Amino acid sequence: MRAADSLGFALGSLRGGRVRTWLMLLAMSIGVASVVVLTSLGEGARRYVVNEFAALGTNLLIMLPGRSETKGGPPPLLGETPRDLTLQDALTLLRSPHIRRIAPLTVGNAPVSHGSLSREVTILGSTADLFPIRHFEVAQGRPLPPMDPERGAPVAVLGATVRHELFGNKRALGAWIRIADRRFRVIGVLTDEGESLGQDLGEMVIIPVATAQSLFNAPSLFRVLIEATSLEAMGLAERDARQLIRLRHDGEDDVTLITQDAILATFNKILRALTYTVGGIGAISLLVAGILIMNVMLIAVSQRTAEIGLMKALGAPRAQVLRLFLVESTLLALAGSLAGLLLSVLGILLLRYLFPSFPVVPPPWAPLAAVAVASGSGLLFGLLPARRAAALDPVLALSGR
Repeated sequence: MRAADSLGFALGSLRGGRVRTWLMLLAMSIGVASVVVLTSLGEGARRYVVNEFAALGTNLLIMLPGRSETKGGPPPLLGETPRDLTLQDALTLLRSPHIRRIAPLTVGNAPVSHGSLSREVTILGSTADLFPIRHFEVAQGRPLPPMDPERGAPVAVLGATVRHELFGNKRALGAWIRIADRRFRVIGVLTDEGESLGQDLGEMVIIPVATAQSLFNAPSLFRVLIEATSLEAMGLAERDARQLIRLRHDGEDDVTLITQDAILATFNKILRALTYTVGGIGAISLLVAGILIMNVMLIAVSQRTAEIGLMKALGAPRAQVLRLFLVESTLLALAGSLAGLLLSVLGILLLRYLFPSFPVVPPPWAPLAAVAVASGSGLLFGLLPARRAAALDPVLALSGR
């Protein structure tokens, strides 16, 4: 029998049992779609985290007060800080030729009011260098001006949401606002950039770091953002930063330095493992679909014993009967795979519509892997019914036994 004849025979058999054919196609298509959609969610989570960290800035080091240690309880915890991380400590870092700029940070919450309107927001104290380091953009006015970091000034840059809540359609630039018990002049408004690592930039007010320290009576810095001169200089910048702080802290290595790339690499590993895991979970549904193909085709063999007996009585060899049933199961797997890919496209488009800020993108290997597993399971689980059909005795088969 020619290949075209085998294909035509298999298609005829599938058309003859429309209900069971549609059931098997549905099972296989759902399995393929689940693999592609689940891996797309995992890959989307990875890309989302990568984009969030890229928004922090490039060639970035983050200095925290306290040394990272493992101390009973959920590790790692920050050990006790022998000494505060001060503004003078941060400014000392600029002595390194491998550090381009630094942005000391002081953070607190305070009521911000204008006229009769007031709301509690996050106050971020820093310097003019925060804006290029964090890639903050100003929609109106200007960012914090370059000034002596140790001298405060009553100026503020508002987040987009804060500006809208306090001023509505009125002009904010040049107006005076009150933060806690102090007055500040608005010199700029940030662009509406949404959230960054869980922090809503619209719900934030940026003021000079010395002013923030005075406002919150907090001499210690919350963080210091350090930008290296280049990617290659990251290691040298980290080494210099440790040495400079050690000199100021009487030889104590009592700060923690975190590199942006180290954090990103860790998240990459975790989220790739998550993607593979959910892909494996989806692949299980393909195996279930393969088992369904096997069971339905076993029933089909029992219903077609007379047909198989006639074929063998006319001289069809065992290998030919085996091939006919394998072609049938392979066609089911391939057709189900194509339907599953179309279904996954619809699912991904729906997710993108519901969550426009979340990058739902399938990894390149996912569709190929889904089709390969579907085809393999179709062949594997179609083998048993095919072997049973090929082993039937023609005389007994013709008699319906």
